[in-house]
Amino acid sequence: MSLTGAVRKWLGALIRMLGIAARPVQEAQGDRGVVIQPYRGYGSRSEVFLIGRVFRQSSPNSELGRGALLTNLRDIGRRIARRAIPDAMVTAQFYGAEETVTTDKDGYFRVHLSSALPPPPTRSWHTMDLTLLQPQAVQAQAQIFIPPASCQYVVISDIDDTVMHTGVANKLRMLWRLFVEDAQSRVAFPGVGALYRALHAGASGNQQNPMLYVSRAPWGIYEVLEEFFDRHGIPVGPILFLREWGVSWRSPLPRRAEDHKRELIHNMLALYSDLPFVLIGDSGQHDPEIYRQIVEEHPGRVLAVYIRNVSRDLTRISEIEDLAKVVAGAGSGLVLAADSVAIAEHAVHLGLVSPETVSEVRNERTATDPAEPESQTYSVQRSTPTRTAEAVAQGDLQDLVGSGSEPMPPNVIIEAAREKSKEP
Repeated sequence: MSLTGAVRKWLGALIRMLGIAARPVQEAQGDRGVVIQPYRGYGSRSEVFLIGRVFRQSSPNSELGRGALLTNLRDIGRRIARRAIPDAMVTAQFYGAEETVTTDKDGYFRVHLSSALPPPPTRSWHTMDLTLLQPQAVQAQAQIFIPPASCQYVVISDIDDTVMHTGVANKLRMLWRLFVEDAQSRVAFPGVGALYRALHAGASGNQQNPMLYVSRAPWGIYEVLEEFFDRHGIPVGPILFLREWGVSWRSPLPRRAEDHKRELIHNMLALYSDLPFVLIGDSGQHDPEIYRQIVEEHPGRVLAVYIRNVSRDLTRISEIEDLAKVVAGAGSGLVLAADSVAIAEHAVHLGLVSPETVSEVRNERTATDPAEPESQTYSVQRSTPTRTAEAVAQGDLQDLVGSGSEPMPPNVIIEAAREKSKEP
């Protein structure tokens, strides 16, 4: 690449990065300095949930110039200087129901509203009207996802080390990877876009199954994740964070939120009480422990658990074993997956996605990283859920995990055989 071409590439990347950082200022709804920033909400035909924020930001300075670079720099400055508005009163209206809530000390508000009229069953996205009463009148609209009548199951997916590689909480690093590094930087796990599109579409292709994402990152990274999802063709959904960090000069450390993910999933299971769930996470954090408890406390509600195997730490195997025993004993399936293809194959086997999904995921994976071989797939399968759980307890999972050759760990499927086994 010539020097001129390199400069042009870097300048274009810089403008795009600054544009993402400036986007919340440009899209916030309001005037005269006071604005509302609603995040995408979710719900059912009987109740909905939404989180948003109210803050004060300066008006644009027209004397600075109108070029993309200068405009983005100006708006980033406005974002840095904006101030949360506590104790502001926001009224939410949704299909005949109305609720007034008050912002907390960081300007966040939370809406939990029961619909007076049932939303149309054929639509998935609906509009909630927001009106700020104090300190001045401001109006805004929020988007709420409600599963249409066609959906068959709900997908709850972690983001960090499940959809994308670690680094989600570092905005500058994520922007750099998105716009400067090439495909080999592996921001997203290969094949994850095709896999999640298939899960959203379901076996029929038009189910519009809810895709609910969770992350340990703060709300400030929201727009970066939106850009990441768009660039990788990952179905949009409410991106549900575990905590509002509330980082400030006076309080530089994030608030603790150890049980928020577990509580969030429990709430979703209650909200979508008539639908089964698919849980997707990774082996590197606390997903196996959390998902084990979810399966124990909600027997029969989880169709499958997919754990992306990202850790070489053998001490994590015991936690995955505990999860595998519970999942197998409940008659469900667990895939400890080194790649997205193994998850796609199992999802086809369960009838969650169309048969074409495997080739679509494999093609996307190969296009992203053609040099990386697919992992071998093994299984722990016995004739009954109880026998499968016993096999895991006796060390079969540990033996298979240790049987894979470098550099890729193996895929391992744990579930009761669907056909009668010939074992003694």
